[in-house]
Parts: sequence; structure tokens; C-alpha cells
Amino acid sequence: MPEIPDFAATASLIADPARALMLTALLDGRALPAGELAYAARIAPQTASSHLAKLLAGGLLAVETEGRHRYYRLAGGDVAEALEHLSVLGPEQPIRRKAMSGKARELRHCRCCYDHLAGQVGVAVTQGLVEHGYLVPAADKQFRITASGNAWFGSIGVDVATLKPTARGLARQCLDWTERSHHLAGPLGVHLLSTMCKLGWLRRSRESRAVQVTPRGWIELRRQLGIDPVSSLAA
Repeated sequence: MPEIPDFAATASLIADPARALMLTALLDGRALPAGELAYAARIAPQTASSHLAKLLAGGLLAVETEGRHRYYRLAGGDVAEALEHLSVLGPEQPIRRKAMSGKARELRHCRCCYDHLAGQVGVAVTQGLVEHGYLVPAADKQFRITASGNAWFGSIGVDVATLKPTARGLARQCLDWTERSHHLAGPLGVHLLSTMCKLGWLRRSRESRAVQVTPRGWIELRRQLGIDPVSSLAA
């Protein structure tokens, strides 16, 4: 009998519709109580408890206890990244769909993919870097940093020469789960997000993964990368 792949058990946990809805509800980085997750999954609280126990045992969730209350969150950024990648494998949603909530529109507009910039703004920034010749798409979902790219990143305070590549590379193409286009990930993406926040171009939310582009940020993004204000808040 052939060996069962290591990911089979995890895949079976995610494949259940109710558990998939619970995991999706936690993609914004918040910790939620069982009652809210039951509501998100459209199931009874007792059923939710059983599903949550399986997700905890499977290493997909972590739980925090505050007094008598228990709050569940994704076990880590790797879980969120895996879920985001899985979400783009299926067919695109029909054009007719429920209106997005305000929080969902904020996350689609601009968010951090745990450590790098994502959403419409993240994709626009990456496209701007490519169009200006600072990054060049390469094999194995990588970006090659050009000489002019090294100079540009250095001009805003990112010293590319000091960055250490991970096993997955220095500048990686990460498929954005809402835009179905690539944004910049890897150590370069991490430092770019951090630097833009330090420069006052971006402001991260303390409550979720949402990121706000400041007025100064829009001025600089337009001046340096030719990016006009991007908005999904009316979508």
C-alpha cells in the first residue's frame, strides 16, 4: 500500500465546508470566540466546538484563554499563506455575489500578508516596480533585482546587499488571493513594507491586517512608481 502524503490529513481538515468557513473568517488576523466562528460557518455552537477541536489538534489553529473565554486564531503566518494560495486554485467566483463587508473591502484594498504588502495596493506597487525596471519576473516564482532596482530601493532606505535570502529566495512572487495577481514577498517584500511604514507612507492597523496609505504615501507612490490612488471601498 502506498504511503499517504503528509498533507492528506491537513487537506481533509480544510476540505470540510464548515471548517473552511471558520478558517476564512480568521484570515484577517483576528482572534475570534467559538460563537462568532459558529455564526460564520452557519452551524450550531456544539458542532463548532467539535470542528475547532479538530483544527486545534491538526495544528491549524491556536487558542488563547482570557478568563472564561477562549479565542481562536490561525496558528501562524504559514497557515494563512497556505489558505490564501488554496483560495486561488478554484474557479473564479461568479460576477453576482454578496456585497463585500467594509472590513473585507479594506483588506482587499491594502493589507499585509503577515509580513509583506498585499491587496490592490500591494499588486500595484509590484507592477510599478516591474514597469520601472526595478524588478524582473524570473523562473521559480522569483523576481530578479536590477541595478536600477538596487539603486531605487537604496534611495528609500532598503539596502538590498544586506538582506539574507531565505530558502525560498530574496524577492518572491506571491499570488494575491483577492487580486489573482502577484505581489512582492520574501525578505525584500518584508523590508519594503517595514520601510514604507517608517517613512510614513503606510500605516498598519492594530486590529487587523488592514494597511492604510497615507496622503504622503499616495504622493510618493505616484511620484516614484507612477501609482494613482487605488480604491475598492466602493466595490
